Amino acid sequence: MPRNPRPGVPVRGSRTGRPIMAALDLLGRRWALRLLWELHTGPVGPRALLSRCEGLSSSVLYQRLAELGDAGLVARTEAGYALTALGSDLVRALGPLDAWSERWSRALEDPGPREG
Repeated sequence: MPRNPRPGVPVRGSRTGRPIMAALDLLGRRWALRLLWELHTGPVGPRALLSRCEGLSSSVLYQRLAELGDAGLVARTEAGYALTALGSDLVRALGPLDAWSERWSRALEDPGPREG
């Protein structure tokens, strides 16, 4: 199993260990962003996560939750898995990227001239 991405340590696609590259490596793993999204409204149990994420296997679910937990983004609570304060900060930080992706989608649908 690959080592969990950490700032200061080389990661996939980067030997620098820059924090942004470690974050992108972690978030680029299958199901990682989806799990964060499913947790953004509050704690969710593992069965509910599996039912919300069609095609997600239980082994990958627990692997991703462990990685996200090791990264300080998710914690197990009595009510299920929940975002930590750092995880909530990340979800808020992704808001501008989500808004940009919507603009990007509309721009690709528009047949007008493109810059370049």
